[in-house]
Amino acid sequence: MNNNLNLTEGKIRITLVKLALPIMGTSFIQMAYNLTDIMWLGRLSTNAVAAAGTAGFFMWFGASLIMIAQIGVGVNVAHCYGRGDIEGAKTYISNGFQLNIFIAIVYSIFLLVFKNMLIGFFDLKDLDVIAMALEYLTIIASGIFFHFLNPIFSTTLNSTGNSVTPFKINTIGLVANIILDPILIFGVGPIPALGIKGAALATIMSQFIVTLIFIILGKANKTIYSHVNLFSKPDKSILYKITKIGIPPFIQTGLHAVISMFITKIVAGFGPIPVAVQSIGSQIESISWMTSEGFSSAISAFVGQNYGAKLYDRIKDGYYQGLQILGSIGLFATLLLIFAAEPLFTIFVPNDPIAIKEGINYLRILGLSQFFMTIEIGTAGAFNGIGRTLPPTIIGVIFNSLRIPTAFLLSQAILGILGVWWSISITSIFKGIILFIWFRLVLNSLKVSIDQLHN
Repeated sequence: MNNNLNLTEGKIRITLVKLALPIMGTSFIQMAYNLTDIMWLGRLSTNAVAAAGTAGFFMWFGASLIMIAQIGVGVNVAHCYGRGDIEGAKTYISNGFQLNIFIAIVYSIFLLVFKNMLIGFFDLKDLDVIAMALEYLTIIASGIFFHFLNPIFSTTLNSTGNSVTPFKINTIGLVANIILDPILIFGVGPIPALGIKGAALATIMSQFIVTLIFIILGKANKTIYSHVNLFSKPDKSILYKITKIGIPPFIQTGLHAVISMFITKIVAGFGPIPVAVQSIGSQIESISWMTSEGFSSAISAFVGQNYGAKLYDRIKDGYYQGLQILGSIGLFATLLLIFAAEPLFTIFVPNDPIAIKEGINYLRILGLSQFFMTIEIGTAGAFNGIGRTLPPTIIGVIFNSLRIPTAFLLSQAILGILGVWWSISITSIFKGIILFIWFRLVLNSLKVSIDQLHN
């Protein structure tokens, strides 16, 4: 497991790519979990897809809660590594795990207690969809603890320059999920067909396998997190530093999830098929944004270590070279979603021509914003790397919030359900442009402050 890269020296593009590829692979794996579920559930029924998509919003909000510790720990560990403070890094990791476990337990209880109210928020008309959504959410909530732990294991290794090990471990989890999904959903031999409950169980069991491997290999190889004592007294000053950096990304992603719930409520007014289209379409679209999130994590670790080492030129060059790669991903995603919309959507609901038609519209409209979305995500990673997580949060909150009135007005007055998709695409374009301009201004001020330190 000695796969650490020194991010403060060497050729920038090669170093970034070496770090980023496994992280991007890990992000793709997380996306593939959802795609696998949706693909098999689409063969069960369109209602099953709608139910899983509805309950999935609370997994999304859970992912935003994970970011409090994930971003806070990742940035601080990268800074510690950049300045050679290994013991300081271990302290952040210990406190980060304690914080994340506490949040996971509280959120799990919250979902189980209020599940009926949470699913009821969407005003779903189909009782079958409601029942399946409740079944799915109950099982996911019961095992969400493992879903919370694994990103912290991954981010601690990524921040030290070791992105290969998390990729390998998460790949094993994906393989487990691919095997378990059809077995548990449709049944085989003595194993009964569990339907949507099988999809939820497959996800939880796979996440548990990943957690177990992280723990076993961590202890065997004495990794940076192997010393963690969950029963030690938390350090309030360290927890403050973690949450100071981690809470803005949580707010941005959490509000994005909540806003998307309101968007889905608007979508639900057009029937269950648009809900299923949104669920499937967002998973297909995640090919670009999950890949970009992975590269963004690499940019964050790269910028973080070089920020700790006070190497301004590497920060600037790493950011721009990272954006060149991300922009290429965004352009490819645009072409893919626009010109391959029909075959992509048909994979998931091969027997529903109405859903396929609506899905094509979704992918083509969202495809127009992919380049700008990748720029936004990469720039957010750079902001995180220097410990300034507030600017991406401000931009995200403002433009994501604008989606609700824009979606309502366009869908009710002019374009119908297409108005919802246009509201998402247009705001993504604005977020990418404005955040890029903001970081360029920050880079100039950063150069001045680092030059003053050197002098």
